[in-house]
Amino acid sequence: MELFEHIRRDRREERVSIRGLARRHRVHRRTVRQALRSALPPPRKRAPRPAPQLGPYVEVIREWLLADLSAPRKQRHTARRVWQRLVDERGASVAESTVRAYVGRLRRELESGSGEVTVPQLHPPGEEAEADFGRVSVFLDGELTELSMFVLRLSHSGRAVHVCFPGEGQEAFLEGHAVAFERLGGVPRRVRYDNLKAAVVRVLAGRDRVESDRFTALRSHYGFDAFFCEPGAGGAHEKGGVEGEVGRFRRRHLVPVPRVQSLAELNALLEAADRSDDARYIAGRLATVGQAAEAERSALRPLPAEPFDPTLAPRARA
Repeated sequence: MELFEHIRRDRREERVSIRGLARRHRVHRRTVRQALRSALPPPRKRAPRPAPQLGPYVEVIREWLLADLSAPRKQRHTARRVWQRLVDERGASVAESTVRAYVGRLRRELESGSGEVTVPQLHPPGEEAEADFGRVSVFLDGELTELSMFVLRLSHSGRAVHVCFPGEGQEAFLEGHAVAFERLGGVPRRVRYDNLKAAVVRVLAGRDRVESDRFTALRSHYGFDAFFCEPGAGGAHEKGGVEGEVGRFRRRHLVPVPRVQSLAELNALLEAADRSDDARYIAGRLATVGQAAEAERSALRPLPAEPFDPTLAPRARA
């Protein structure tokens, strides 16, 4: 910038020729002409850097992102998931930043994406969990099928249990709790919910709710309290942990879209994925999820001696 300023000043005040300016400032005549045309130097052109480590996987990445165009939007590859698959499945030795830069360039050619931000929550051990349903898509016996995934996440350690059901009925809601508490090895003191029909019959003023009889029975059996979020946008931030977990789990373990023969096979995959997540670190924490969960286990309420029966008795109409 200063060089251009000196060239333009000498030309303006002393009427020095282009050749003389080049000789005086020890630059090429092309540079002098650029300075006389504009006070701003032209942007430097970066020569494309070779990526020898990524080279063998360029076409693989392109295939994955092209396949994403027909996959459910919430189960498409992120740059991190692409990098994870290259390392896990292809044995690649390549930096995540290199993959991220390439995926960004390639994605701009194919489509524009959006990011999600999750705000972490801190809670005492055993104090609270959050529960919700999320929609996921799988190839079930060869057919693309949308299912409901029940998620219960301990707020302190971040350990979560994921179970898929055909829908979000009350039987699925109750069974999801029973499975989650069994796998966690205990029960938190309180669970946060939005106003799911499986739990809430009627929303009253403030936090008051009329609960369904079966949900009250579930709480009584396991001995935990319920916390209901405010309806609508006002309560959207009150259980961000489990909502972020639904998206994270979909991207990490359900991309590419799984192909299974049965719901039982799918749930076995989800259980294995939950176990593998024990080794992950949550941003800003020194312990893994598994280490934090094992430390939290002693703070959970013990499981009741008898299992809870989530089935609903049919009612006959007179």
